[in-house]
Amino acid sequence: MHYSLGRARLVFNLLPVSICPPLRRPLSSLRSAHLSSSVFNFTRTCWQLPRRAFSGTSDSPGPDDLFNYTSGRWLVNNDLRLEERRREFDVDELCRLAAQSVGRSPQDIDTFVKLAEGGFNRTFLITMHGGFEMVARIPYPVTVPKFYAIASEVATMRFLRSSGLPVPEVYDYSPSSDNAAKTEYIFMEYVRGTKLSDVWLELEDEEIVSILRQLVQLESRMMSIRFPAGGSLYYTSDLEKVAGRTGIPLSDERFCVGLDARLHMWFGRRSQLDVDRGPYESAEAALVAGARKELAYLERFGRPLLPFQRERRESYDHKEQSPSDHVKNLERYLLIASLLVPKNSAPHHFCIRHPDLQPSNIIVSTSSDSNQLKIVGLLDWQHASILPPFLLANIPGRLQNYDDPVSQALIPPSLPANMDELDQFEQRHAMELYHRRLVHFHYVKDTEKYNKLHHDALSDPLSMFIGRLHYQAGAPWEGETHALKASLIEATEIWGLLTGEGVPCPVVFEPEDLRETKELSAKLQLADENFEGCQGIIGFGTDTWVSNEHYKMAMNLAELLKLRVLTELPKELRAKTEANWFLSDMDEKDYM
Repeated sequence: MHYSLGRARLVFNLLPVSICPPLRRPLSSLRSAHLSSSVFNFTRTCWQLPRRAFSGTSDSPGPDDLFNYTSGRWLVNNDLRLEERRREFDVDELCRLAAQSVGRSPQDIDTFVKLAEGGFNRTFLITMHGGFEMVARIPYPVTVPKFYAIASEVATMRFLRSSGLPVPEVYDYSPSSDNAAKTEYIFMEYVRGTKLSDVWLELEDEEIVSILRQLVQLESRMMSIRFPAGGSLYYTSDLEKVAGRTGIPLSDERFCVGLDARLHMWFGRRSQLDVDRGPYESAEAALVAGARKELAYLERFGRPLLPFQRERRESYDHKEQSPSDHVKNLERYLLIASLLVPKNSAPHHFCIRHPDLQPSNIIVSTSSDSNQLKIVGLLDWQHASILPPFLLANIPGRLQNYDDPVSQALIPPSLPANMDELDQFEQRHAMELYHRRLVHFHYVKDTEKYNKLHHDALSDPLSMFIGRLHYQAGAPWEGETHALKASLIEATEIWGLLTGEGVPCPVVFEPEDLRETKELSAKLQLADENFEGCQGIIGFGTDTWVSNEHYKMAMNLAELLKLRVLTELPKELRAKTEANWFLSDMDEKDYM
């Protein structure tokens, strides 16, 4: 799972990923973005506009754009999102340090330009006389954890590169801003090639199959590396710089496993907590750390809150939700966590996967000898974690098609027999569905063939369920406990399958509680579906991000939607709906 900057949503990797790029503040992958219930039902029948999918650009509107985010805007809290991403630094000193890292002088630098902006970092392309190119990457001010995010990523990249994985070479780095450039940084190799996302929809079937096979084989190589504990990877010398922190050494004692650098362990005020973040010496320790962290957060900072996802508030009658309800469910989770380790899981088996394996983080190039596409780079290792295989297993978000029964059944995909009889719109839809099915099918089948460790967990519904439950127990509380509670109820229903016969379940739910939870599930599902409909009407991506060129249109559509909704509502509902409108700016500090 992956968090992005902004109010953060924790998006479980098995769920569909929304349309585009940069996410919000550190948690922008924590939540699932969804809308509210019956208030918005009419949007499907009364006001249908074409769906729009927008992608980001990297415009440079002014001289200050090296410090500012310029790749898009947000419909909600745009000023806050931009401020979170503004990072001033000493350009001359950063260039000097970059040149020094490769044995060159600052006078050798020809150009320094912004290359890309993501959820956590801004990258710059440095070109020197003679054509040498390198990348400088700096984190946004709100990127967490401080120090550990950079230190862990560098150690992960260098370790995996030394193991033969196609990972960019790191020339130098600083996990602290206490340097001449006044910013943390990583200087690394510029991998020549093309982002897979730029050519993904243009590839022939054979090329897609080849790329997926290569990807699975690379995953197999990295997952076959055994680690002595769970957490994140560091240079031993880096951890020694942080007082009181020690790690568990690898056979190459330059490296060690230390604190878990995943975003949800540090998000917002959680970075102030003195809690166990690893290293985890057992699967059980990895299972409970996130939940205990969240309990500590609620004990210190918890207070009643309206759900952060305002589209869902109507389902709760616009009432604040008590943190005590989430505390109760976290305690229920901890009662069963030690019993959840799968029977076929080695108790001390820890491995690593890419934390955000999507096409934009995969660089491909045409092989000179075979004229075929080859994966030449895997980018963006920030927040990588070392965990038991059953907690890492998933199909990467942009490669899965779980909602489709054909993909669920792993039926080899094919185009409709009457393809030539379909109109242009139907043909396009059929091709898109075929493409999604093709990718899902071959990822799973290749994993079965080349990566047994991953496939064993991926094909085991119980392992996947345990991973989902673990994710929900560690996710930052944002005024809702329903997802965790619903999964706990499911755990009690399949308890015999999870633990074997004869093991009593320590968690029990009363019939009235079960009924109320089921009713709330139905309301929230409708709210989520309506949100997705509104998202399609307006055309915004994760955390309401839109590209610069479509910002004005999206804002106008959002205002029209709001006006139409309020006009259709009875008077007694208008004020409450307007006060909780899901596309208005809001104060987020209580949710951090």
